Amino acid sequence: MGKKISILEDDQGIREIVELIFSQEDYEVTGFANVNDFMSRKCNTVPDLFLLDVMLPDGNGLNVCDMLKSEKATSNVPVLMMSAHADLITMKNQCKADGFISKPFDIDHLINMVKETI
Repeated sequence: MGKKISILEDDQGIREIVELIFSQEDYEVTGFANVNDFMSRKCNTVPDLFLLDVMLPDGNGLNVCDMLKSEKATSNVPVLMMSAHADLITMKNQCKADGFISKPFDIDHLINMVKETI
C-alpha cells in the first residue's frame, strides 16, 4: 500500500466514494463517520494526510483541524478541509488547514489536491 489517508466525513456515500477512489489510487484509507470515532482511532499510526469535513453530527472539523495542528505527533501532517457551506477564506481564518475542497467536488480535482499536498 501507498501513503495513508484518514477521512472524517459523516455522509456515508461521500465517505465510501472517497475511500474507494483513493484505495484505487493505491492509498491506505481509513474512514470515520464522526468526531468521537475519529478521536478514538489508533494513534500509533500517523497518516500522511487528514481529509476532514467541516459540519459533523457531533462536532466541527475546524476544531479537529486545530487539535491536530496543535499536537506534536500530527502538527506537520497536512489537513485538507471539505465543505459545501464554507470557502477558502473562511477556512484560513478559522483553522490552519493546508487546503480546502468545495463540495460537490470534481474527483480529478480531489485526487490532484491530495497528490499535491502529500
